[in-house]
Amino acid sequence: MTSKSFAKVNIYLKVIGIRDNYHLISSRFMLVESLFDTITFKEKEQPNDEFELIGKFSCKKEQNLIFKAYQKLLKSDDSKKVAEFFKLYKVVVNKNIPEFAGLGGGSSNVATFLKMSNEFIGLRLSKDKILSIGRTLGADVAFFINGFSSANVEGIGEKVVPFKEEPLSLEVFTPDIKCETKEVYKEYRKSLLQNYDKITSQNTKLVNKLESLKSSDILEQFDIYELNDLFDSAVRVYPSLENYAKEGWFFSGSGSSFFKKTA
Repeated sequence: MTSKSFAKVNIYLKVIGIRDNYHLISSRFMLVESLFDTITFKEKEQPNDEFELIGKFSCKKEQNLIFKAYQKLLKSDDSKKVAEFFKLYKVVVNKNIPEFAGLGGGSSNVATFLKMSNEFIGLRLSKDKILSIGRTLGADVAFFINGFSSANVEGIGEKVVPFKEEPLSLEVFTPDIKCETKEVYKEYRKSLLQNYDKITSQNTKLVNKLESLKSSDILEQFDIYELNDLFDSAVRVYPSLENYAKEGWFFSGSGSSFFKKTA
């Protein structure tokens, strides 16, 4: 029982408002089919009550989104099925997607785990129910649950509209810099609040154009600063990022990954 858990990049990412402590975004998400983790439900050597999660993670098990998803499944109507299944099986994640890199690895992992659990345990959860669980766990989870190769994503990640286009062949480079999303957004918020109306108005106008363009055309017509509002802020927090901002490369999410079209 093994599934692929794909990375994503943000072709563009524009901030178009604020809701409480959240930044409202408009973005084009695209799966990177050449970069993925694998998640396997593997039979335990001996049955036990512990939820076993194996993988090279930077956080403790209790902080991992997969573990949090497991806890939520234990509160579902089929909680007994869930508990019995994971007495017999452990979850093994083979990590290839870098963490703190703007590639959505953690969100992809938890989305894949939820869909695998639904299928292999026979939970019969509707897609809407899986989405409702996923949204409580992370902003990008809904995109991965929907399974689109390309989509326009809005709000805090909960609005996902498929965009019909052929997936691009992408090369991804992640420098040895771990970008904390919270810190990058905190830095961005400083400049946003100084000129909120002007920035959000300009971004909304640009988004109206971007959301209808194919990703290949977007990457040909705009540069790294125009397409990702967070890049300048990320550089201020992590100055060495600027060393990797080469011509033809773009910035994903809050970083630290760069990507370019290869064909």
